[in-house]
Amino acid sequence: MAQSQELSDFLAQVERRAFKQAAYAVRDDHAALDIVQDAMLKLAENYSQRPVEEFPMLFQRILQNAIRDYFRRQKVRNLWTTLFSSFNFGHEGDDDHDVLETLAPHGDEGRNNPQSEVERSQTLKLIEAAVQKLPQRQREAFLLRYWEDMDVAETAAIMGCSEGSVKTHCSRAVHTLAAALGTKGIGL
Repeated sequence: MAQSQELSDFLAQVERRAFKQAAYAVRDDHAALDIVQDAMLKLAENYSQRPVEEFPMLFQRILQNAIRDYFRRQKVRNLWTTLFSSFNFGHEGDDDHDVLETLAPHGDEGRNNPQSEVERSQTLKLIEAAVQKLPQRQREAFLLRYWEDMDVAETAAIMGCSEGSVKTHCSRAVHTLAAALGTKGIGL
């Protein structure tokens, strides 16, 4: 069983290599730092009682999974950002801008162009209907992760399930939504 000093020594030893590995993978130093910190925390929280000899393999597995999770999140965010990008009306610098407010049929921008207002309203109804048709657990996971921007651990805690279940629910929800919206002519 590892002592806390042994765990600290191990983390200090792998810190730089892990950061470089993550930075090369994600090509973003800030994201790489977050990934490495998350991986180190998971090792410390979940495996600190394991023998020191197991740390290198455990840490590599955790780090690789964290990198994969990063790419999964980016893929889904990019998918939804692409979908909603056509609804952005000069709000590029406005971080507080909510896409759903833009899509709402009572927005000021739509009053100037009735056709745009109708199209936005119809698109919003299609998206809402597709989300409503998802199974309850998939809908819950999807909304918490991608609308509320919670991480996997937070979502798992709220849903009372494992992080793996959250990932599965989210993946299935995204594929189902993409297929459902694709049949309606909304490309993702």
